[in-house]
Amino acid sequence: QVQLVESGGGLVQAGGSLRLSCAASGRTLSRNAMGWFRQAPGKEREFVAAISYSGGTTNYADSVKGRFTISRDNAKNTMYLQMNSLKPEDTAVYFCAAGPVFYPTRYYSAGEYNYWGQGTQVTVSS
Repeated sequence: QVQLVESGGGLVQAGGSLRLSCAASGRTLSRNAMGWFRQAPGKEREFVAAISYSGGTTNYADSVKGRFTISRDNAKNTMYLQMNSLKPEDTAVYFCAAGPVFYPTRYYSAGEYNYWGQGTQVTVSS
């Protein structure tokens, strides 16, 4: 059974930075696509970023492009999300997810991912 645990969330002022981590256990996910999603209060879960197993392919939501960077360290079975220039509208619970061994065409769809973490709260104050 795969378990994903997010960490690194917290309260930060607008313009600040945070680095989220997603540690996997149970089995290696070094061959799986992975992604970050977020859900703000009263809103649906939305795609943030995705990364292929090698890290060679990444995609971002338009709202975070140029500010967030997704990366992974397969030796540590861990994925990261570096978030810079944070805005109040980035406030949400951030979830990491593990998907198939191929990079899905619909990488932005939550339905492509089989395993999910419990989420970590990110709050950006103005």
